[in-house]
Amino acid sequence: MKICVIGSGYVGLVTGACLANLGSHVTCVDKDPEKIESLSAGHIHFFEPGLEEMVKFNLKNGRISFTSDLDRAAKDADVIFIAVGTPPKRDGSADISSVVRAAGDIAKTMKKLKSRKGLYKIIVNKSTVPVGMGDIVTKILKRSGIPGRSFSVVSNPEFLSEGSAVSDFMNPDRIVIGASDTKAFDAITQLYRSLNAHIIFTDIKTAEMIKYVSNSFLATKISFVNEIANICERIGVDITAVAGAIGLDQRIGKKFLNAGVGYGGSCLPKDVSALVNVAKNAGYRAQLLKGVNEINEKQIDRFAARIRAYFPGAAGKKIAVLGIAFKPGTDDIREAPSIKLMKKLKAMGFAVSCFDPAVKKSHVPGITASEDVYCALKGCDAAAFVTEWPQFKQLNFELARNTMKKPVIFDGRNMLNPGVMREQGFKYFGVGR
Repeated sequence: MKICVIGSGYVGLVTGACLANLGSHVTCVDKDPEKIESLSAGHIHFFEPGLEEMVKFNLKNGRISFTSDLDRAAKDADVIFIAVGTPPKRDGSADISSVVRAAGDIAKTMKKLKSRKGLYKIIVNKSTVPVGMGDIVTKILKRSGIPGRSFSVVSNPEFLSEGSAVSDFMNPDRIVIGASDTKAFDAITQLYRSLNAHIIFTDIKTAEMIKYVSNSFLATKISFVNEIANICERIGVDITAVAGAIGLDQRIGKKFLNAGVGYGGSCLPKDVSALVNVAKNAGYRAQLLKGVNEINEKQIDRFAARIRAYFPGAAGKKIAVLGIAFKPGTDDIREAPSIKLMKKLKAMGFAVSCFDPAVKKSHVPGITASEDVYCALKGCDAAAFVTEWPQFKQLNFELARNTMKKPVIFDGRNMLNPGVMREQGFKYFGVGR
């Protein structure tokens, strides 16, 4: 099949590269000429394991290309994916302006092709959008004079985790296709047939809702275990033992039960807020979901307060923040707990150093990222682990202790063994331990 993907950001590029790898001919469209030039040379603009190699492979084999010309890309495409950003607005609702603009651009392109016999395009919302976006896209095309027989609108939400997106796409738990006609469903199913995955065929609104609910439930699990961790900490119980035991219950499951400083990234915070807003517009107050985000926002405050309580006089004290990306395996800093923590520590009067294997800037004015972890630790009164990069577990802790001014660890991800750390001469503080 011939595919056009509008948007060459995280979701768009992963989608385009993986569909090309499955055998489709893909053209990715983006308005940024510098990005197009870089991608055409096989260089991607963010860190995602395996993606650059996949892009280069498919460029070499002629199955993927990049352009700023939507007319050229969409002219012969069987399927047009919309994969643009839907960032949160101040009220928590999703900003759908880029999706609306993309739909309008598709309508303009299709108007130029109206004389073509048998014109038919499948337009797929890959972006995370509010429930009802499929109807909005349909109205935009019809108001532009595109007859309903010439297109179908489909919702095909992504379930990609940064750091494992290529693997997630190629080995999906499920594929959700929301469509109003079997012709569109059959065509999109054909795209994914070689993955041999469980495919869910549903209506468009249900597919849109599935995406929001999936992310909101994951966020709820994280905030729930953090709430329990805060209780455990006060009554002398170790959250890791509690979470480990309840995770063995198949009704609950082990994943997303790691207590820590909270979630970040571009998906969970905004999708929970967006679903709260969807409920509000429907006349319902989503109390649980509001609490999920509130607990998450306070979690980094608690962590900073604990460091401040250990060092009543912040003046002259230096804290090394280890990990800047919101999670390991990516260089994404959107809503990263580390950024919030560094700002809070700086405001408290601490000197702050930092290090991350993938992020080379602190993104906080007045704080410079170190070249390596031991440089970040040099002369520090404490180390705060904020991102659970695997290499942090493999540190030479004897060297780390000798490099630091004081051997104190605040483990914001409960990634280290408290007993082992204490045996090596550290004062150790976890979350809910």
